[in-house]
Amino acid sequence: MFVITPCAAGCGKPAITGSALCASHLVNPRQEGQRIVDYILQQKAVKDLNAQGLRFADIDFSNRHFYSSSFSGAVFRNCNFSSCHMKVIFFDFTNFISCNFSNVDLRYVSFAGSQITGCSFSGSEIVDTNFCGSDILDSNFDNNDLYNSRFIDSNMKKTSFNNCNLKMTNFYKYRQSDVNFKSSNTAEAIFDMEGPG
Repeated sequence: MFVITPCAAGCGKPAITGSALCASHLVNPRQEGQRIVDYILQQKAVKDLNAQGLRFADIDFSNRHFYSSSFSGAVFRNCNFSSCHMKVIFFDFTNFISCNFSNVDLRYVSFAGSQITGCSFSGSEIVDTNFCGSDILDSNFDNNDLYNSRFIDSNMKKTSFNNCNLKMTNFYKYRQSDVNFKSSNTAEAIFDMEGPG
């Protein structure tokens, strides 16, 4: 797991990797964000990275492996994560707009409390992943294995889960409008405290 170094400004937030300051105290957050992007794009595997609270737009992160890193509170707009492998990644309270997560392999990833708008997660393995408390709008989770993932207390609108493995996927207390589960095994999902079905 990445080492958490407190921000030198004394706010208690973790410093960005390679900096003494957190995103809130950076003099030039855009420049620091570009430094992090340059670093990621030079790697096939990214480990132990802290990029909490930074903003990323129009970046192709595809075909990379991410391990034990945090992007909590960040903003990703029009970014491509297709065919990425991610394990123990924190995207808590992160904002995703028009991002592509198709054909990804996600294990133990947290999107808790995130805003996900106009994104595609189609054709993916999304196992043991946390979407609890997230707001998901106009997004696509079709043709996925979502085994043991959690959408507890999430709010979903205009989102599809067609042809998905939903075994042990937990939707307890989720709210939905125009959500489609066509050809998915909803009987093996959890929609209330009594368990599957």
